[in-house]
Amino acid sequence: MEKNMSKLILAIESSCDETSAAVMHNGDVLSNVISSQEIHAQYGGVVPELASRAHLEMIIPVVEKAISSASVTLDDINVIGVTSEPGLLGSLLVGENFAKALGLSMNIPVYPINHLEAHIFSGFLENRDINFPFVALVVSGGHTMLVLVKDVNDYILLGTTQDDAAGEAFDKVAKILGLGYPGGPVIDKRAKQGNPKAVHFPRPLYFENTYNFSFSGMKTFALQLVRKTNGQGILEASRIPDICASFQRAVIDTLTAKTMRAAEEFSVHDVVVAGGVSANSELRATIDAECTKRGMRLTVPRLAYCTDNAAMIANLTEFKIKSGVMPPEMIVASARSTLLPFSV
Repeated sequence: MEKNMSKLILAIESSCDETSAAVMHNGDVLSNVISSQEIHAQYGGVVPELASRAHLEMIIPVVEKAISSASVTLDDINVIGVTSEPGLLGSLLVGENFAKALGLSMNIPVYPINHLEAHIFSGFLENRDINFPFVALVVSGGHTMLVLVKDVNDYILLGTTQDDAAGEAFDKVAKILGLGYPGGPVIDKRAKQGNPKAVHFPRPLYFENTYNFSFSGMKTFALQLVRKTNGQGILEASRIPDICASFQRAVIDTLTAKTMRAAEEFSVHDVVVAGGVSANSELRATIDAECTKRGMRLTVPRLAYCTDNAAMIANLTEFKIKSGVMPPEMIVASARSTLLPFSV
C-alpha cells in the first residue's frame, strides 16, 4: 500500500474489558478485531485487576491479527491512535504504553483519543454525511450523556446521569432478576415476550426541565418488587418477561424523550445514538420512529461498533488529523479517568 497517499491508522482500545485493534485507511475500516473478556461473567461485573491482566495477554495477538486482516504490514502504518481516557486505569495503561512503545520504535506519532468522544463520532462509520450540529446520545454501562456536537472539538454537554448509567441499571436489574451478566442483551431478549405496561416503573427526572438522567430509582424499584413477591426475594419465572419489558420501557421512554427534546430545541437534522446500550433493539426502533415523525435522521452504529471497539478510535483519529486539531508531531498520551472538557 502507498503510504504517502493518505494516513494508514492503527488504533488500539483497552478502556475496560475488550481488547481491540483496528486499521483504517481514508475512512475505510480495513480490520476491527475485538477480544472480549468472558471471565467477568462469573463475578457479575468487570473486575479491574483481571481486566488489565487479560489486556496484557491479548494485546499483541489482537494487534497482529488486525494488521494481518487488513492485508498490510506494520511498516505501512503512519499513525497510531489509542484510547487514553476515560476508563479503568490499569486497562488504559496497557493499551497506551503498548502504543507509545510501538510508536517510538517506528518513529510515528501516537495520538491520545477520548473514548466517549470516539463513541460520539462512531455514527460516521455508518454515515459519512452526518451534518453539524447534531445531537448525540451516548449510552453505555459507564456513561449516559446528551451532547450537542457543533464540530470536531466543539461540544456542549447538555446532560448526564446523576447516578447509575443506563447500562449499569440494565446490569443491576438483570442481577436482581437472576439473569446473569451482561444484563442488556438478556433483558432485551426477555422483554420481547413481556408486557411493557404490566409494571409501572418510576421515570426519575422524566418531567423535569433538565437533560440530566437518573436510573438508580428504577433499580431500587426492581429490588423492592422482587422482595415483595414472597419475602424471600425469589421471583416466579413467569413474571420475569413483564418486569424486563416494563423496566426496559421506562429506560427507553426517558432516553427518547430527552433526546428528542434536545434535537428539537437545537433544531438539528441528525441524531446519533452510540455506546453499548445503543445495541438495544427497542431503543433503536423507538428513537428511529420518533426521529421519522419529526423529519430527522437517526444514525446508530452497527452492533460491532456499539460496544467498545478500535474502529471508532481510528475514525476519530482520522477526523482530528484531517481537521487540523492534531499536531503532526508525536504526542505523549497520559491515561486518565476524566471525561472530555465539555462546555456546559
